[in-house]
Amino acid sequence: MRKWIPLALALCLLAGCGTPAPAQSAPRPGTSSSAPSGGGEAPLPDGVYTAEFETDSGMFHVNEACDGRGTLTVEDGQMTIHVSLVSQNIVHLYPGTAEEAQGDGAVWLEPTVDTVTYSDGISEEVYGFDVPVPAIGVEFDLALIGSKGTWYDHRVSVRDPQPLPAPAPEDGAYTCAVTLEGGSGRAGVDSPAALRVEGGAMFATLVWDSPNYDYMKVDGVQYLAVSNEGTSVFEVPVAALDTPLAMVADTVAMSTPHEVEYTLTFHSDSLQGVTP
Repeated sequence: MRKWIPLALALCLLAGCGTPAPAQSAPRPGTSSSAPSGGGEAPLPDGVYTAEFETDSGMFHVNEACDGRGTLTVEDGQMTIHVSLVSQNIVHLYPGTAEEAQGDGAVWLEPTVDTVTYSDGISEEVYGFDVPVPAIGVEFDLALIGSKGTWYDHRVSVRDPQPLPAPAPEDGAYTCAVTLEGGSGRAGVDSPAALRVEGGAMFATLVWDSPNYDYMKVDGVQYLAVSNEGTSVFEVPVAALDTPLAMVADTVAMSTPHEVEYTLTFHSDSLQGVTP
């Protein structure tokens, strides 16, 4: 049941993971901050992203079930990343140094209880934290305290923010704007396209402006044209909205059939319901 994960972190804290701060009297609530070094990347637009959370320790890191990433929220220009850790052995974080965490007026980050599910299907409750992010791509101080009551200094950074794809709409029929990239630039698909959602799965009806496509491939699966009368029409799965999706279309317009790689993006802000 993955007992080695919490145990490894507990041993790390007992042995002195990171740089322990000098012993001080019990801390009192308040506030403190630590400025990052360097300028960082350009500010992100408000929204929700997934981002890498990098640390300076092999024992203080994001849970393996999260693939090294957390959920980054940008609101009114302020950034916060939520990360799920490997156990419940880290009981507080502090956005600054260990010394600052024990000073007058220091306010510690409180944990949440997160449920993570590993690749083998086993789930576990661990602690998670909402960490203020001063800048993207810049290291900053983040101190931690374990169940033994000792503070340790660490440096962390948040990198590679990627917008989270929009969730699938409710089951039903829609139209959705689609953009096409790739190929020679001469081919096109009708936009908006018909989008069918069934059981949470999305399927688009793509109408090409040429009758010369005989099949498409999506994630290695081949889909035959449902019509080649003046246009080529396919119904293909759509894995996510607002995300460039790689697809292949085979054309017979040349002397021999030729597969062409395309990227299609379906835009959630254009969704319109279709009345049956």
